[in-house]
Amino acid sequence: MSYALAFSATDAAELWAEAGAAAEALVAGEPDGIANMANISALIWQAIPDLNWAGFYRFDGTELVLGPFQGKAACIRIPLDKGVCGAAARLRATQRVEDVHAFPGHIACDADSRSELVVPVVVGDRLVGVLDLDSPRPSRFTADDQTGAESLVARIAAALAGQN
Repeated sequence: MSYALAFSATDAAELWAEAGAAAEALVAGEPDGIANMANISALIWQAIPDLNWAGFYRFDGTELVLGPFQGKAACIRIPLDKGVCGAAARLRATQRVEDVHAFPGHIACDADSRSELVVPVVVGDRLVGVLDLDSPRPSRFTADDQTGAESLVARIAAALAGQN
């Protein structure tokens, strides 16, 4: 099956709405969570401008483990008490960081990253992992980006958990 993904919106809220609809279509009927994470990483990489990393860390019951992504090679394991991803997983709350260098305990997997948006993926009461977006631009992520990313994750969380 071939997927032709095209995004026309220039407004962040509209762009995330387009990406969310495309994400739902992309994971429809696919039961493999890792395959879905791979496709969603690629979709976000294609749709959302000014990123240098887009992907997932999966929760193994103890720590976050690198999952499918687009971008440079990344940290493989992240304890829940470290970095922006660890905070999002531990608190089960989105972390939108304007300047990662000012974030206590930031893990610099890519020295070019300046801002970060991390959304926890939760199904029921189970932490599946986090969606991690990095940008080389300080203050890249807006409230619209946060709302859009949270909405996208909520629409497809079960498919990311392999419960589709």
